[in-house]
Amino acid sequence: MSIEIANESGVAVDEASIVAAARFALDRMNVSKLAELSVLLVELDVMSDLHERWMDLPGPTDVMAFPMDELENARRPDAPEAGPALLGDIVLCPAFAKDQARKAGHSLIDELHLLTVHGVLHLLGYDHAEPAEEREMFTLQKRILADFRTAAAEAKRRAAQRVEDDKLLGAVGLSESDKTGEL
Repeated sequence: MSIEIANESGVAVDEASIVAAARFALDRMNVSKLAELSVLLVELDVMSDLHERWMDLPGPTDVMAFPMDELENARRPDAPEAGPALLGDIVLCPAFAKDQARKAGHSLIDELHLLTVHGVLHLLGYDHAEPAEEREMFTLQKRILADFRTAAAEAKRRAAQRVEDDKLLGAVGLSESDKTGEL
């Protein structure tokens, strides 16, 4: 799965974490490993322009999704195997999301994870225009985010344990290089 991220927002964020949230959501939704996704973080004025141009709504917003609609036609008819599917673009506005995060009582990165999952679901055809659609999409979003947070916490715990194990092994002369015969 190819996920490209570009941060043009001027706000420092953990880009790898945003990519991880997108990848987790795509995996959860059983999207092909050949899928391609772009995530762009922009400034308020850029988001405001996109929001007005594509949604005919004034001012900036937190997230916009631009599906490529190529999921069904991801390969040429004469190609032996499926090619990459172009899912589309997710555009995030960290400056806008900062205020939402504060109001929600969580960090900016938590808000960006939520918006990334939200954007992925939009790319996959989910919407929240009608109450039933909103319930379905937000329930799914909440479940994916909870599972992502659990998986991320477990990965962090395992990494910390590896560091401690390496320290202990090094202290008794059994470092990784000793086990492989390297000096």
